[in-house]
Amino acid sequence: MQDSRPLLLQSDFPPIRRAALDTLQVNLGYLCNQSCAHCHVNAGPTRTELMSRETVDQVLALLDASTAGVVDLTGGAPELNPHFRYLVREARRRDVKVIDRCNLTVLFEPGQEDLAAFLAEQRVEITASLPCYLRDNVEAQRGKGVYDDSINALRRLNALGYGTDPRLQLNLVYNPVGPVLPPPQAALQADYQRELGQRFGIRFNQLFTITNMPISRFGAVLLAQGQYGSYMQLLRDSFSPANLDTVMCRNLLSIDWRGFIYDCDFNQMLDLPLVASDRRIHVSELIHQAGLEGRDIVTGEHCYGCTAGQGSSCGGALEG
Repeated sequence: MQDSRPLLLQSDFPPIRRAALDTLQVNLGYLCNQSCAHCHVNAGPTRTELMSRETVDQVLALLDASTAGVVDLTGGAPELNPHFRYLVREARRRDVKVIDRCNLTVLFEPGQEDLAAFLAEQRVEITASLPCYLRDNVEAQRGKGVYDDSINALRRLNALGYGTDPRLQLNLVYNPVGPVLPPPQAALQADYQRELGQRFGIRFNQLFTITNMPISRFGAVLLAQGQYGSYMQLLRDSFSPANLDTVMCRNLLSIDWRGFIYDCDFNQMLDLPLVASDRRIHVSELIHQAGLEGRDIVTGEHCYGCTAGQGSSCGGALEG
């Protein structure tokens, strides 16, 4: 697999600095029941990297010592980590908001039969990936059979109150198929709500559009198909300076499965350590240290992906 990392390190991306920390985004490991074409962490069923209980406890200690009020759980499929439910319970016991980045089909994995009920009981906000409301587009990214399982999972979540009960937030995530920018988020959300509502009676709260990043698996596909240069030019040509004030890395810390800290999930996958040092900083080192507010964020060419067009973050478009 070709690696886009060397092409992303040198960049003229504008400098940005950290603001107050409000979110700890925790990657619980790369194990996943799917292998998606756009996945920037190369997750899949054969991956064995999983966060340990010791590191989970260190994350909780950092949560106690920081200003963060949100824990955003990612993977892989974060629910497949054996300590997922422990971390969720402990965060909720602290009255911290928990977001689960769910691929939906994990609800039908062996041993996860009660997962949906657990998430509802803990009032976990679900941000679920559904790359399109059409079967062909979903299965082109995620594989045969994924569409039906995703629809059934959404129905199960709706039956528990997700999407209708204001305490049970259900968001969907759209990723483009191929090297293009996502369409305007508000218009696409209306399309999703109409199509999923009319076809399946499915309800959800918000749709987030997220730009595909030219790293890891998707970056390798771009290079193999000779599309890397044109895609990067599209991101550069679509750069919007207004997005610099609201990019997610200004208020977020990304923690990998080993406990090392990065400015964002994408820097994590490019192995770009926090505060531009050659040494990785571990979560245990920050527990008793002062905050990072005001420090420079490590940037690269991939940052044009978050600032192109409407902008892109884990919370969807940055501009309305």
